Parts: sequence; C-alpha cells; structure tokens
Amino acid sequence: MTRTLPFRQVDVFASGPLLGNPLAVVHDADGLTEEQMAAFARWTNLSETTFLLQPTVAGADYRVRIFTPTGELPFAGHPTLGSAHAWLEAGNKPFGAPTSTDVVQECGVGLVTVRQTLVSGGGVRLAFAAPPPTRSGPLTPPQLQRVTAALRVAPDDVVDAEWVSNGPRWVAVRLRDAAAVLALEPDLERFRAPGEEDLEIGVVGPWVDEDPANPGDADVEVRAFLPDREDPVTGSLNAGLGRWLAGSVLPASYVASQGTALRRRGRVHVDLERDGRVWVGGSTLTTVRGSVTL
Repeated sequence: MTRTLPFRQVDVFASGPLLGNPLAVVHDADGLTEEQMAAFARWTNLSETTFLLQPTVAGADYRVRIFTPTGELPFAGHPTLGSAHAWLEAGNKPFGAPTSTDVVQECGVGLVTVRQTLVSGGGVRLAFAAPPPTRSGPLTPPQLQRVTAALRVAPDDVVDAEWVSNGPRWVAVRLRDAAAVLALEPDLERFRAPGEEDLEIGVVGPWVDEDPANPGDADVEVRAFLPDREDPVTGSLNAGLGRWLAGSVLPASYVASQGTALRRRGRVHVDLERDGRVWVGGSTLTTVRGSVTL
C-alpha cells in the first residue's frame, strides 16, 4: 500500500540559493520499510536522503535514518542540519528561537545536539555538536602511500595526515595551502582495492592572503572525495577536521570553504568551545516543498 508523505529538499551549508549540498527529507516516515527508504534514496540520487521518525530514546526530539544511494549511514553532518531544519520548519519547535531551544536528534551514533543561533540580519544558523571520533590517530606508512597515490600527490606534498572518522571513515590530509587543495585531480579508481576498505579522503589547506583567488570569507578550503564522487559540502568531515585542527593549527573558530571545484559555494562554521566541544554549523534553506508517494 502506498502512502503520501510530506517532503522537503533542503540546501545545507549554502552561502546563497543552490550553492550548498542538497538533502531530501521525508517526514512522518514511521510506516515505511527499510527497502522503501533505500529505494527512494537511490531514486533521488542525492548524496543523502533522510527519513524523520518518532524517537525511541528519552530526550530525543526525533529519530532520523540517513541513506545514500548505496546504503545507510549512522551519522552524517549535512543530513543532520538539513533534517533539523525540516523538523523545525514543520512546526515542531519555534524556528529561530534562542539557543535554549536546542534540538536533540537520535541517529545511528546516538544522540546529537543541534543548536539554533541568531545571526546578523535576522537569520538563523544551525550547528551540531560533533560526535566523538570512532577512529583517530596517524596513518601507517602503507595507508599513507595508498592515500597519496589516490590523490595523485607526492608524499612531500602532505603536511600531515590523520584518521578523523566519526561514523564515516574519513582520512584527513593537510596540504600546504588552498591552491594545492583546489589543484587536486584524484584517481577515484584507487579509492577501491581488493581486500581493503574503501577510501574516504578529506583534504584541507589554508587560504593565504596573497592568493588572488582568496574568497575573503573563509580560512581554509576543504574537499571531500569518495570512491565514486566528490561531495559538495560535508559536515562530518568538517567535524573531524575541527576536532583535529581547531585551537592548534587553526583558530578555535574558523570558516571552511567547500564545493568551489564543483561550482558550489559552501561555508562551514567550526567553533571549538572551552569545554572541548566542537560545533559545526551553516545556513539551511528549503528549496522544494511538497509531498512524495511511496
């Protein structure tokens, strides 16, 4: 039996309309089977599609299941912000209320807090508290060799590299500057190898003042590569990068630009607080409202 459910498509981390990472959100999805969710995610062919459900844990406002076209994720950043945006916009809590009206999302990694912050001009920025890492630490020499071969860079081009997994299995690579990040032309076929985990590589480099391409509103340029594509703007990766770099290599609060190579203009706000929590935020905008029959 088919059902017609409310639907939104949200642009996340965008610095303007159609410049961020789109997310499909299906509301009131409790009656859907996992097969229906997976089929719809394949059909949208977006990097992620989410389904909002009733929570099963005390303290959560809603539960979300996050699907890519090829499987389900326990956590992802832009789906977290886009899902919270859709849930708020549907009237479940006052949108744009003070930060005391935090939203608590239940997902595969547990409970994730999303806060609302009023910004200049009357807008609202959502930010999620970065979940704890599931894997951290340096790469082994064979792992680094595989990563540099996939990125098609020399080992000497890499300033540093670290595991920053937090659900997705991100390897983070730091290059000398943003220009080096934007010049990358990776070999995506090398992201898969028999007997090895697929590579998920995030790359970061600082913008320097003398670079004529410097956008002026970002501190670093970030790119995220998966075995079959480049992701436009990536919350989970920026959360891992923030835990790794904020307050040491980078300021405690900084802005990342992402999506430039894909003709997007994503902006991710990363803030390390005194209690050690890292918040990852950005703008969210509904671009499509309607219903979907599944």
